[in-house]
Amino acid sequence: MRAALASAGLAGFEARAPHTLSGGQRTRVALFRALLASPNAMLLDEPFAGLDMDLRNAMRSFVFGHLEERRIPSLLVTHDLADAPAGGRVLTVGSGGLVAA
Repeated sequence: MRAALASAGLAGFEARAPHTLSGGQRTRVALFRALLASPNAMLLDEPFAGLDMDLRNAMRSFVFGHLEERRIPSLLVTHDLADAPAGGRVLTVGSGGLVAA
């Protein structure tokens, strides 16, 4: 657990109560809890929203690296195309339905 928290930039947070964490810290904890559970698949709904750019890049790299390494299929929903992993299949949906695949 300590190694996971350290890799999320949360070293020393083991004893912190969840309500004392910032929104970005809660986002990181939620992502790590999901990944540590070794899921069969993951649905990521705006998982990097609310993170500053440096932390967003680090979390994207960690999450997608973890998913790829463990061959966990995932579906990412985002408004920011920069969140999509390199080589990922992107479906663009507009108000009229599927726009591009």
